[in-house]
Amino acid sequence: MSLITLFSAPKPFTDPHIATIQRNAIQSWTLLPAVEVILIGRETGLAETGRELGVKHIPDVAVNQSATPLISSMFQLARENSQSDLLCIINADMILMSDFVEVVKLTLESDALPSKRQERDPALQKFVLLSQRWDLDITQPIEFSEGWQDRLSAIVQLQGSLHRPAGSDFFLFPVSTFHDIPDFTIGRAGWDNWMIYKARREGWPVIDCTPSLMVIHQNHDYSHLPGGKPHYEHPDTNENIRLAGGQANIRYTILDATHQLAANGKLVRPKMTSARFTRKLELFLRTVFFFLPERTLENLARPKRWKKRILKILGKR
Repeated sequence: MSLITLFSAPKPFTDPHIATIQRNAIQSWTLLPAVEVILIGRETGLAETGRELGVKHIPDVAVNQSATPLISSMFQLARENSQSDLLCIINADMILMSDFVEVVKLTLESDALPSKRQERDPALQKFVLLSQRWDLDITQPIEFSEGWQDRLSAIVQLQGSLHRPAGSDFFLFPVSTFHDIPDFTIGRAGWDNWMIYKARREGWPVIDCTPSLMVIHQNHDYSHLPGGKPHYEHPDTNENIRLAGGQANIRYTILDATHQLAANGKLVRPKMTSARFTRKLELFLRTVFFFLPERTLENLARPKRWKKRILKILGKR
């Protein structure tokens, strides 16, 4: 039985660059110990890629009117077709290395992680694990020969950039959590922020592994979306926001993590930075002044953004 089941809904393999980076990502997953992979959807080329790389493929996923998979259905299919105690939804352009499994094991062994029993049974724990990603331009198939991880890590250190805390490309969680997922559309904004909101609302530890983990996002354009515009401007994003319960519930980012897995392998409380202090102040104001309209709350919580708006308006005049 595998420790972790990775599940993902890749894009069609029709665009050469998208096909290349998705194959790079999925193949990196297959090289991880104690991990099984499930690919979900009916996208062109997905079944063939699954067979070639020797991973499980499940085509029958519920979709929206645009034939895009629903995350609620993906979660259900992953649970039904996995025997792992830990599930991980991940975007199909993310390269993982052996440190991914190592940080999961360190997290499970930590005394700071609450459990219902004395022994460390992942199925009984409740938490969500995530991290910031490293962005890197990759246009060619990766040669997964001996030493590939060291070579790629060195390239990332030289040419890559650490993505800001907003946006998460994977969530790892025990099977005992996230049973009531709304019908979010995959590949659109909002649902990932809701995952953090949900964990914080339920009181589950939200563990940021950025200090001890390198996950690599292969940069790409948005040519697969209408007009080539980012998913933030897609109509499905508005529906995701509605399903999440409004703008306030999709403002959660990695800055809202309750723990960090430090480089020494210990779970610690995140250090207070100016960004984290501002975020805590925002949450406090939203709690105290919950009765105010969203726009008023935003002006209170983010005065700098409010001032920029005023200056922009004055400038136009």
